[in-house]
Amino acid sequence: MFQISNTLISEEILENDFVCNLSACKGACCVEGQSGAPLEEEETKILQDSYEKVKPYLRKEGIEAIEAQGPFVKGLDGEWETPLVNDKECAYVTFDNKGIAKCGLEEAYNTGATDWKKPISCHLYPIRTRKYSAFTAVNYHKWAICDPACSLGEELKVPIYKFVKEALVRKFGQVWYNELELVAKEHIK
Repeated sequence: MFQISNTLISEEILENDFVCNLSACKGACCVEGQSGAPLEEEETKILQDSYEKVKPYLRKEGIEAIEAQGPFVKGLDGEWETPLVNDKECAYVTFDNKGIAKCGLEEAYNTGATDWKKPISCHLYPIRTRKYSAFTAVNYHKWAICDPACSLGEELKVPIYKFVKEALVRKFGQVWYNELELVAKEHIK
């Protein structure tokens, strides 16, 4: 691990490659698992305030789940997360004609209906962050459903930190990311 500002970063995000391969995994990270996408406190208000604008981009099942459970829920761990449809996929997920999971929140953003892309936890994936009192941990979350992304990343030679650059800059800022790149260059030597 190494430190930049008040973050402790796993070397795995420098050493492992990753590029989402939706044709192989079909967006399984939005469907599999035991809980919804982790949400930061301020994101709950964004979901509440933007729901009516996002609603036209969602499936009937997602709308029903959100209207029954709310735009966000408390998970078993006591943290905020997106609601699920039948304890399975995220309520904000849509599917294209090939059965690939897409994000209704991101679709609303891409068409200009909202100015918020999606939860930072989704944008950062496969990186997961955890805030502690003195620092934020920045770790690689390994999941077998992402094996095709690891293979594609290796083939294309794209380390995790470069694949999620936009999200890391969104979360920690450009200056932080620039320092991460310097650390990565030194680490690879």
